Amino acid sequence: MINTEFENVKVVAKANIYYDGKVLSYAFFTQDGNRKTAGVIFPGEYEFVTGDAEIMDVTSGALTVMLPGSDKWETFAVGKSFSIPANNKFKCKTSEISEYVCSYIKA
Repeated sequence: MINTEFENVKVVAKANIYYDGKVLSYAFFTQDGNRKTAGVIFPGEYEFVTGDAEIMDVTSGALTVMLPGSDKWETFAVGKSFSIPANNKFKCKTSEISEYVCSYIKA
């Protein structure tokens, strides 16, 4: 089960805005100091670059993703997750408004 509610967090009230407002997220930190973001992706196709490794949990809609090293698109619906290694690029597209929670994994 993917967690969509978090208690006792520190929220950064400055939005991360990408692709002319078509991708938005807010960072927050859990009690144990782990960084996460919660965001929304509007219909379109995008490319992202990772710094830290990431785990993306789809919380509404569906994201179709081309993971690093792959040439095939794979769809992740509500309740599904995918991982992206640190320092990589991945492509993401959606035909509907979709939401996610991203967990950052420090090496």
